[in-house]
Amino acid sequence: MDRPALLWFRQDLRLADNPALQAVAGRPVLPLFVWDEAAAGPWGPGGAARWWLRHSLAALAADLAARGAPLLVLRGRAEILVPAMAEAVGAAEVHAGRLHEPWARERDGRIAEALEAARRRLRLWTSAVLREPPTVMSGSGKPYAVYTPFAKAVAAMGEPDPPLPAPDRLHPVPSPPAGESLEALGLYPVAGEPDWAREFPALWQPGEAGAQDRLRRFLAGPVAGYTTGRNDPGTEGTSGLSPHLRWGEISPRQVWHAVRQAQPGDLARSWPFLSEILWREFSYHLLWHRPEMPERALRERFRTFPWQPDAALLQAWQRGRTGYPIVDAGMRQLWRFGWMHNRVRMIAASLLVKHLLQPWQAGATWFWDTLVDADLASNSASWQWIAGSGTDAAPYFRVFNPVLQGEKFDPEGRYVRRFVPALAGLPDRYVHRPWEAPEEVRRAAGLALGRDYPRPVVEHAEGRARALAALRGLRGAAEEPAA
Repeated sequence: MDRPALLWFRQDLRLADNPALQAVAGRPVLPLFVWDEAAAGPWGPGGAARWWLRHSLAALAADLAARGAPLLVLRGRAEILVPAMAEAVGAAEVHAGRLHEPWARERDGRIAEALEAARRRLRLWTSAVLREPPTVMSGSGKPYAVYTPFAKAVAAMGEPDPPLPAPDRLHPVPSPPAGESLEALGLYPVAGEPDWAREFPALWQPGEAGAQDRLRRFLAGPVAGYTTGRNDPGTEGTSGLSPHLRWGEISPRQVWHAVRQAQPGDLARSWPFLSEILWREFSYHLLWHRPEMPERALRERFRTFPWQPDAALLQAWQRGRTGYPIVDAGMRQLWRFGWMHNRVRMIAASLLVKHLLQPWQAGATWFWDTLVDADLASNSASWQWIAGSGTDAAPYFRVFNPVLQGEKFDPEGRYVRRFVPALAGLPDRYVHRPWEAPEEVRRAAGLALGRDYPRPVVEHAEGRARALAALRGLRGAAEEPAA
């Protein structure tokens, strides 16, 4: 039998379609996870993602144990522990899925050097994306800056390779080193503090089995009406796969092929959903080529944008107390379940950066801590898109009207009534504009504005005017279109 190998799990917490696992399945293997909390700096997993990771690791450990090779969990600096574990078990190679975050790429470079100095090798496999960023380039050999030509280029490369099966059996290394318990990693809320994640299990089942179950549910219903259903936050019209993809409990090519099989024929039939997979790919493409994206505006002129940081306004937004029902419903959904409907994410983000003139980085940081699907590439690219500062961004002068957006996408108020129960008794015509309801209507609904629910923190017309005035102050900014 071949020499042992070290299998380093990172953001590929699954057995099926795991190229790194497939590469070592026939030899003695030590599966390893290292909780290297300090390596990512400010971009270590936030609170909601840590909850997810704890449960996902438990599921992975059980799956690996059932196949004969228990998961070794360690805590500390991966650039020290990974080479040390390779030496301890006599592994000639360390296999892992490739990461794309700037801090991870730098760390992998240092680990590769340390392994090479000991005549060992780090082998990285494509695991988190359909196509590695350097393989998708424009005709001039440059990275893509605009989504549509990028998506067309990836589609023109043909169908991704079919997913790999999970191995039936793994061969463990003899006498594996002792590791930490999952509890020792401290991923749960501190004992004695309120369990803010107590409702998460009602919506989520972390782990590979949970990912496959979520995919089956999507294919059995919502995928058929995805074109319209994805915009209705009051129904289960989206896939809900984003946190499973974030931690690699399911691969993008597993999702791609499953959707193509459910909707066979021309690619256009399944394009409404597959284009979302490609937006995720585009986000990784941008992060790879523009590593400053999580912190700095990609469009240089937006680096001097006159933001007006205001702690009180930011907190009102974070707590779902802006006075705009569709926004507040989304922010409260986020706090309760670690997730927010994508359409509502756009509306809420637009309100923060445009009406309230708060830096997009403040919103991105809040999402990073509260989303179970917090992904550095997608989170950063999406916030830069809504702020108008990305390479392929919504024009800054496009300012969503949160009232009209609520009435368009939640016309009967089902979403708002669920997450903002103080408004549940209002008629449909007032549920997105409660301040316009006559006093007798509000009284009949048991609603006292200012007590049960706030008035808007800024009027829409005023907020829009302030946003456009700030835009006009930027040198070289696009002119405001006619109203």
